[in-house]
Amino acid sequence: MTGEGCEPGTPEKGAFAVDARDGRVGRVTGRSGPDVRLRPPGGGPEWDCPPEAVRTASPGVVLRARVTEINREGQLPR
Repeated sequence: MTGEGCEPGTPEKGAFAVDARDGRVGRVTGRSGPDVRLRPPGGGPEWDCPPEAVRTASPGVVLRARVTEINREGQLPR
């Protein structure tokens, strides 16, 4: 089950990945039992994804995710 913008394989901690079940992109934060933990770019609640549904993000997906993170980091508190 490979979706757009993903490549098969389990990415390393810190890498961007795609949850093939729904197409969400997240940074791998570790494992929770057999599942892979993902956090959305720029922050937010983590979610668990079964390892068979995790795909390495394509370069274009990684670029968009990094831009989201950088934009979030650049926001000043009000």
